[in-house]
Amino acid sequence: MNAPRSADPLNILRRFAPGTPLRTAAELVVRQGTGALVLLASGRKADAVSSGGFILRDAKFTAQRLAELAKMDAGIVVTEDASEILRANVHFIPDSSIATSETGTRFRTAERLAKQTGFPVLAISEEGVRVAVVFTGDSRYALRSPTVLHAEGNQSLSSLERLRRRLQHAEDRLTRLEVDDTVTIRDVAHVLQRAELVNRLGKDLERTLVELGGDGHLISVQAADLLDGVDELAELTYQDYVKRRSRTAAVTPRLAKIRTEDLHDVDVVADALGLGPVDDACRARGVRALAAVPRLPESVQAALIGHFKTLNKMLSATTAELAQVDGVGPARAQHLRNYLDRLQQHGTPFVLPD
Repeated sequence: MNAPRSADPLNILRRFAPGTPLRTAAELVVRQGTGALVLLASGRKADAVSSGGFILRDAKFTAQRLAELAKMDAGIVVTEDASEILRANVHFIPDSSIATSETGTRFRTAERLAKQTGFPVLAISEEGVRVAVVFTGDSRYALRSPTVLHAEGNQSLSSLERLRRRLQHAEDRLTRLEVDDTVTIRDVAHVLQRAELVNRLGKDLERTLVELGGDGHLISVQAADLLDGVDELAELTYQDYVKRRSRTAAVTPRLAKIRTEDLHDVDVVADALGLGPVDDACRARGVRALAAVPRLPESVQAALIGHFKTLNKMLSATTAELAQVDGVGPARAQHLRNYLDRLQQHGTPFVLPD
């Protein structure tokens, strides 16, 4: 049987983010110091591991109700969507043969329940440093305070800003080398490597933002701005240099397969992407350069690339030669020539005004 949809890590964290009913309930229980064991499930699987207690009918879930029921120091069963409280004062009886790495009785029971049923279980300790943990399947997620999450989010955002600047520098350098016709596979792999590092840090930050919920809106907006265009840059760069250009040969999934410890080695990156030896000279097709030209249809981009084969030949083409390509014409040829002249002069792609 497939795992419940709620077992998705980000979905679990999203449901327990600050401000949500489940998180508010957990915080109330922590403050009152009673502890709790809550199974978010219904049906046969919940019934199979529950004994005793009493059944509630039409008991709409609220944080305050759950906190009050937790004072009885026994288990609580809540529907998976946390809309209704089904049972209270329950004795949970999971399979004792299920392995658990937890030490306390409540947390051992929670882990076994999560593994046996496949549904989330919230466990809150009542002694010492009070901790709220969500178990689901083989995973556990400690509910961290917004203060800790904000600090982590801001730190990750600063790192993301630094990596994004380095990616921009790598892209600008690649463009200058393309204009000078001195590109090697190492320079290409360097851009793709930096793009993937930015994306991976962005995914790490996403988890923190999910944990923060609405409290992380400002960080989320800044992160989205820094990640904007990174995938497109990687794809355009790859299509510029991959040996056989293909619309379906996406680079992002291939980069995702590279282990993080190997991602810092450009030789490994180039080999994984089939680019060839890193010291080999190479030439861009012009895919990335033409993508910066406004209102230039893909069909015309493909025609230009097919006609000139390399960006260097395109850079040296006259306006008349550009106009001869299907779909270009005199007016568009002059527009392209202006763009290529500025590219040669500054060594950085320009987005011309519409």
